[in-house]
Amino acid sequence: MNHFPKQISQLPKFDGAFAAYKLAAEKCDVLFASYPAGTTIPEHDHDTDNLGVITQGELILTVTGKEKRYGPGDWYHIPANAAHAARFDVATSEIEFWFHPAVAGR
Repeated sequence: MNHFPKQISQLPKFDGAFAAYKLAAEKCDVLFASYPAGTTIPEHDHDTDNLGVITQGELILTVTGKEKRYGPGDWYHIPANAAHAARFDVATSEIEFWFHPAVAGR
């Protein structure tokens, strides 16, 4: 994950299925993620509304059965609860924003 500046690499590590640094924000988590070439993430869904921008490499994203490729500077969106899968044929880094659903009473 050397693609990110030193300040980013000093953030807490994300405790998940991929390597990332996590910047917590109110109602949103910000992840600075890197994926080695050949990484695949099987189809899944979650309750967060996700936006991301590719900073290096290429994301091959399948959302509700439709595949699309994203390169450096490209933004993508995965709506909450949408089934999606990802593939990284080359080493890739990105910045992801995971927006949490509104909580009643807040």
